Amino acid sequence: MTQLLSRPAPAVTAAPAAARRARPRRVPTHLALLLVCGLWTVPVLGLLVSSFRPAYDISTTGWWRAGEGTLTTGNYRDVLATGGFGTALANSLLITVPAVAAMVAVGAVAAFALARMPFAGRRAVTVAMVALLALPLQMTLVPVLRLYNAAGLTGTFAGIWLVHLGFGLPFAVYLLRTFFAGLPEELFEAAALDGASTLTAFLRVAVPVSGPAIASVAIFQFIWVWNDLLIALIFLGGDPGVAPLTVAVSNLVSATTGQGWQLLTAAAFVAMAVPMVIFFALQRYFVRGLLAGSGK
Repeated sequence: MTQLLSRPAPAVTAAPAAARRARPRRVPTHLALLLVCGLWTVPVLGLLVSSFRPAYDISTTGWWRAGEGTLTTGNYRDVLATGGFGTALANSLLITVPAVAAMVAVGAVAAFALARMPFAGRRAVTVAMVALLALPLQMTLVPVLRLYNAAGLTGTFAGIWLVHLGFGLPFAVYLLRTFFAGLPEELFEAAALDGASTLTAFLRVAVPVSGPAIASVAIFQFIWVWNDLLIALIFLGGDPGVAPLTVAVSNLVSATTGQGWQLLTAAAFVAMAVPMVIFFALQRYFVRGLLAGSGK
C-alpha cells in the first residue's frame, strides 16, 4: 500500500509535458498570424493617419512622416458637411439595417422549417437553397432589373431591400438550418409536453439558444450589404438622394485626379468605420456562432 501511494500519478505529469512539447510547434503558426495581421493593419493605419493630414502634407510626404506635419479634423468636417457624405451615410444605414433585419427574420423562420418541420419536398428545397449559393450574382442582374423597371421599384429603398433579401437569403438559411438541426431533440420534446405549439417552440426555445448563430449571420450580411457597390449602382443609380456610401466614395474616386486625396481618405475611413465597430462589438457572438455551427 505504501508503494502504491508513493508512486507518481502519470496522468498528472503527462499533461504539462505534452503542453510544453506543443508550445514550440505553435510558434510558426503564431508568427504567421502576426504577419497576416500586420499586413492587414498597416494599410488601415496608413489610411487613418492620412485622413487627418492636410492636402499639402499628403502630396509631399508619406503617411509615416505624419509627426513632422500637422493633423486636422477638417477633412471629416468637409466630407460629412459639404461633400454629401452625411446623406450617403444615412442612406447606407437605411439600406443595410432593414435589409439585414429582414434577412435574419425570414432566414430564421425558413431555416427552422427546413430543420424541424417535416413536410413533402423538404430535402429538395434544402438542395435548391444550397445550389443557389453557387449561382453567380451577375447572371440575375439583367432579368431582375427588367422586372424592377416594369414594377417601378428601381431607385427606391424598398426595391433594394428586396434585392438584398433575395440574394442573401440562401446563405442565411443554410447557416441557420445547420445550427437548428444540431439542437438537442429533447428541448423540443419537452416544449411539446408542456403544450407549446411550433411557433412557441421557435420563439421560446430555438431563437434564445441560437443567439450566437443569428449574430454570425447578421454580421456576415451587414458587412456584405454595407460594402456593396454593384447592386446599389444598378438598382439605385447615381441619385444622391438614395445613393449609399459606396457609391459616393466611387464618385469621389472618379472625380479625384491628383487633388482631394485628403477627402478621399476621410471618406474611405468613414465607410470602413461602421462595419468595423459592428464586428468588434459582436465579435464574441460571432466566434461562438461559428464554433457552434462547426461542432454540430
